[in-house]
Amino acid sequence: MRIPAHAVCTAIRDDIVAGVFERGARLTEELLARRYGVSRVPVREALRTLESEGFVVTRRHAGACVAEPTEQEAGDLLEMRTLLEPLGAARAAQRRTDAHLKVLRGLVRLGQERARRGEGEDLRALGGWFHDTLAQAAGSPALTALLTQLRHKIAWMYAVETPARPVESWAEHGAIVDAVARGDADRARALAAAHMTRAVAAHRLRRTAGGGVPRERAWSGR
Repeated sequence: MRIPAHAVCTAIRDDIVAGVFERGARLTEELLARRYGVSRVPVREALRTLESEGFVVTRRHAGACVAEPTEQEAGDLLEMRTLLEPLGAARAAQRRTDAHLKVLRGLVRLGQERARRGEGEDLRALGGWFHDTLAQAAGSPALTALLTQLRHKIAWMYAVETPARPVESWAEHGAIVDAVARGDADRARALAAAHMTRAVAAHRLRRTAGGGVPRERAWSGR
């Protein structure tokens, strides 16, 4: 059975974010095909997609390599997310479905329970799922794809400190969902903007000895 290129792309992207492939490392089609048990055709397609997303660059005499983002590029991506997350929340207030709302409320309920118990690892995963679902509720495939890509790249470039007051952080999530449920786009946008402003303060750029982004994995959701 032929494994689709998008599945190979996801696997390579996840490994880049997790630090399996270091910044600047060569990504040969032969190595990747062997690692994922596929032919070179889906690998080639996946590398083209990852290059368009900024995870991979093609270098003369070296071929495909993991990108090496600068501090300025990392900062621009974080700023872009702070602008687009509020837009996504506003669109979600206008376009969300009952199914989106049910999932969002369930995630907030779980997040608030885990926050009260101090279960930090669960909160990391739930935060990512919350923001993924909120983006999907925006009803814009282009915006959802862009926000998803930004979260992946920010996870690659930044470490995120655990919120000092996780209960308050999840109360903010709950307030955003309440605004979305009421269809109040302006309030959803304002609450999401305030939430992102606080979240940005917890981001710390990952650095290597050469001043770049190191290998270890970061959390992309708050």
